[in-house]
Amino acid sequence: MARVNESRLDEPQLRLSRPARIFGILSLIILCVITIFPIYWMLRTALSTTRLLFENPTDLLPSHFTWGGFARVLGLASDQQAIAEGGSGASINFGQAFLNSVIVSTVITLCQVAFSAAAAYAFSVLKWRGRDTVFFVFVVSLTVPGIFLLIPNYLFMRDLGLINTLFGIMLPQLLMSPFAIFFLRQFFLGTNLSIVEAAIIDGASHFKIFWRIVAPLALPQIVTLGILQFIASWNDYLWPFYIGSGDPSSTVLTVALGVFKSQTPQGSPDWAGLMAGALIAALPMVLLMIFFGRRIVGSIQASGVK
Repeated sequence: MARVNESRLDEPQLRLSRPARIFGILSLIILCVITIFPIYWMLRTALSTTRLLFENPTDLLPSHFTWGGFARVLGLASDQQAIAEGGSGASINFGQAFLNSVIVSTVITLCQVAFSAAAAYAFSVLKWRGRDTVFFVFVVSLTVPGIFLLIPNYLFMRDLGLINTLFGIMLPQLLMSPFAIFFLRQFFLGTNLSIVEAAIIDGASHFKIFWRIVAPLALPQIVTLGILQFIASWNDYLWPFYIGSGDPSSTVLTVALGVFKSQTPQGSPDWAGLMAGALIAALPMVLLMIFFGRRIVGSIQASGVK
């Protein structure tokens, strides 16, 4: 009888009927179409001629197919060609802006991951007076909107003379963030403390314990945090706009694409150029999500289990 009960426990508790399964599949298909359609519409707009874009606004195919939008973004089109296709004649140094975005995002990611992992180790493995209180203050700071810090940080960068520099863009985000500390701390709390205690008895320092034992165990979560931070830094617009938009040498890609919002001779933005630039800028992030999407979801779930 016990064996019968155990076999019953192993069986699925809920069996969906055929109509329910069909409804679920159709719902997923509809959600996928709703999610993917805006990306397709961006591609359709990018491959259209801006000057003739609104002749057939409901047409699902590109209006007068052209690669002109991508050519304008990459600086491969002359002013005459750009204006003929509805562009504004504005151009950007795509290579410099792309390189700036890579530098800013990479440096911020490496520094945030390193400092946040060390702080998470201190808040989870180490025992010291006031640890939980300090961590509570960090968690409360998650409720403060980032926009509130914009003006104080800008004035601080101005006083330091870091306006229109890449270092000025990176400095406020170099050390750590409350979310990153919370994310890693939740996983570090599950570390087997007997391993740490054995290492301490053997004379290992806390830096060596963190570097040789704890960090390797949390490597999937650390990589996930790095990916999330890189995506956030790459897509950031407002802060780099205020700090680095005055000099092309410190302009990141998201800010540089703003030139395609300027008015064209026809009196409207260069939508094709803007959508082409947005697609190119989003491509690295799309590739990251394709290759690491499952790892990100799995690591977030694991970090929520104590």
